[in-house]
Amino acid sequence: MAVEVHDVDVAEARRRLDAGARLFDVREQGEWDEVHAPEATLVPMSDLVARWQEIDGGDQPAIVVCHSGARSARVVAALEQSGVPAVNLTGGMVAWEQSGQPVVRAGASDDAQGEPRHEH
Repeated sequence: MAVEVHDVDVAEARRRLDAGARLFDVREQGEWDEVHAPEATLVPMSDLVARWQEIDGGDQPAIVVCHSGARSARVVAALEQSGVPAVNLTGGMVAWEQSGQPVVRAGASDDAQGEPRHEH
């Protein structure tokens, strides 16, 4: 039996994050290093079999993101089949960045405090 994948757009994802949901990025390390959402936790799709239990949205379904939404939709389906409530961020990091949400970019030297990058 196929699992229905629920999608959320960037605005809904932001609302859920502000309410305490967690964002999980399933892209690979190199993609993450280029650009990622500051509140995301990296759990690469290639590590999913070993690390899927780390994905927990707290009181809400986990929000899963990739580059454009295709890989994250597959991950959400797998998580749902495993009993982990999750939703797919439609449009992925492309939509996230285009909507003006904050990102951490490789080599970005903001004239700010030079905040250290945290590995998640």
